[in-house]
Amino acid sequence: MKIEDVPFSTTDWNEIAPVEYKGETGTSFWRTFEAGNIRVRTVEYSPGFKSDHWCGRGHVLLVLEGELILKLKDGQEFTLTSGTSFQVADDDTNAHLALTEKGAKVFIVD
Repeated sequence: MKIEDVPFSTTDWNEIAPVEYKGETGTSFWRTFEAGNIRVRTVEYSPGFKSDHWCGRGHVLLVLEGELILKLKDGQEFTLTSGTSFQVADDDTNAHLALTEKGAKVFIVD
């Protein structure tokens, strides 16, 4: 990852208003910081959330709370719990879809 045009800064996530995004089922709430070529987010997924699309964007994602299931188009499935992460490059062959039965809070850099 090459981070460009991002001056040193700190983020108080409590000061960023959440934005609601509906999934195929459930809802997610994003608090987002963007600068230069990066986007950094905390995302809270409601219980029963399922993404409405396959994502081919690269991410580093850390589960802070709850449980998040990642499905790959090839059928692989990974369950991530608090303290676990996944990393993937921009690549449609690794497109992934997120869902959660219990709800989850995550930290994402992309």
